[in-house]
Amino acid sequence: MFKIYQNTFFLTATINDWKPLLINDEYKNIVLSSLRFLVNEQRVKIFGFVIMPNHIHLIWHISNEITKNHTQGSLLRFTAQQLKFELIKNAPLFLEEFKVNLKDRKYQLWKRNPLSIEIYTDAILEQKLNYVHNNPLSKKWNLALQPKDYFYSSALFYETGIDNFGFLSNYILE
Repeated sequence: MFKIYQNTFFLTATINDWKPLLINDEYKNIVLSSLRFLVNEQRVKIFGFVIMPNHIHLIWHISNEITKNHTQGSLLRFTAQQLKFELIKNAPLFLEEFKVNLKDRKYQLWKRNPLSIEIYTDAILEQKLNYVHNNPLSKKWNLALQPKDYFYSSALFYETGIDNFGFLSNYILE
């Protein structure tokens, strides 16, 4: 049974204007390396995730010493910066589509105010995990035939115990 209720959240972060920035595997790997860093620094535990072409879903437990907004902001700021660097090198015209007229930035890659829902029961966690793992199968995306077949997800981990990313935690064992 899931034992860590406090500071556990379902997060959805969306690329600005729903542009398919994360369709490129190199860009997905930026998100993965940022998640790996946060886990290695013991800031979070990742119980589930999926990286879709224009958004990500996470189920994560945030360490008590660190606030949700700080951790969430760190993830989104770092990935935005790294994605911007890659776009400057590989797709400068696409980067221009993210140009904004703001005092504190020239580009906005992530939409502001990502959705963050606190998880406080096993039933909610399991419902969100099923949603995350089935997201690539939707008619809109059709990225895989079965959840375990989509690489950029924690579905295979829950089916086989294989953690291809080196940062997943099984919520059942926590």
